Amino acid sequence: MSLEKDFVEDEDGEEGLFEHHRIVADAKQGLLRIDKFLMARLPNVTRTKIQHGIHEGFVKVNDNPIKPNYKVHPDDVITVSFPEPPRDTDVLPENIPLNIVYEDEYLLIVNKSAGMVVHPAYQNWSGTLVNALTYHFQNLPEMPGNDGRPGLVHRIDKDTSGLLVIAKTEKAMTSLAKQFYDHSIQRTYQAIIWGVPDPAEGTINVNVGRSLKDRRVTTAFPEADFGRTAITHYKLIQDFRYVSLIQCRLETGRTHQIRAHMKYIGHPIFNDATYGGNEALKGTIFSKYKQFVDNCFKVIPRQALHAKTLGFIHPATNKFMQFDSELPPDFKEVIEKWENYVKYN
Repeated sequence: MSLEKDFVEDEDGEEGLFEHHRIVADAKQGLLRIDKFLMARLPNVTRTKIQHGIHEGFVKVNDNPIKPNYKVHPDDVITVSFPEPPRDTDVLPENIPLNIVYEDEYLLIVNKSAGMVVHPAYQNWSGTLVNALTYHFQNLPEMPGNDGRPGLVHRIDKDTSGLLVIAKTEKAMTSLAKQFYDHSIQRTYQAIIWGVPDPAEGTINVNVGRSLKDRRVTTAFPEADFGRTAITHYKLIQDFRYVSLIQCRLETGRTHQIRAHMKYIGHPIFNDATYGGNEALKGTIFSKYKQFVDNCFKVIPRQALHAKTLGFIHPATNKFMQFDSELPPDFKEVIEKWENYVKYN
């Protein structure tokens, strides 16, 4: 399957439509309803909007209008066109401070704070890490097909804090991208989760992919032939009876991988609203305990997940580099609160 996003007007001028997406189905594509097919491939688009677009004639297969119950076949060419052109990929530079923990002529390591979006996207066109990068650095490279995201070879979620590597040259981008593709980048995260995992150390090897019901959510697919390979190695660091501090080492790096995997094994990340961790899932029914949990949620009003370490081969020196970061203040404070609670209750 190939996906292209172009800013071109239909040459025949039909209905004045601008092509936003052109998707070519794989040669081995199984029969699948067009709305489900597009839901898995178009970011931030609901099934209702897709169905509306089909009814309005904005979706075509092999240049022909289709019905909502059309099933995608191998090698089908699906185009999605709208009356307005796609948003320009130009990024506006913004003078936003960066927490740079290392920099040389090839790359830099940034410690991203929680709440900052990595790159401009739907509903977040400004105030992102990329807006800051384009202000502080000139001529950052872009990966092919990744327009509007200069310097990026990976990302972490908006409300996840921690380390990111940014490429400053084409050579660095090529080298780092290959290391991510080969899964040779070494990354560990720390997370507070609900409950205590048993066993205390293990590996979650379960496919993950976009939920068929809500594209904003990543779902584990343990039996279905769907999603992409996702492997997370976890280890218990500290047991707080009702919650735990764990370390996760990523072997693959899928969207929301740790968050989806921890929910799958029954231990959602603390205060992760998207994956059900923003309720008291373990503990007593007493109001004192519930008030304590609510206070913890206020201290860390986001998922308790931090990208702590990052290791890779330097693209120029070929030497292994390892970076570590401290847990942010909100994370530390919640850990201290749980330590005191289990000590005195």
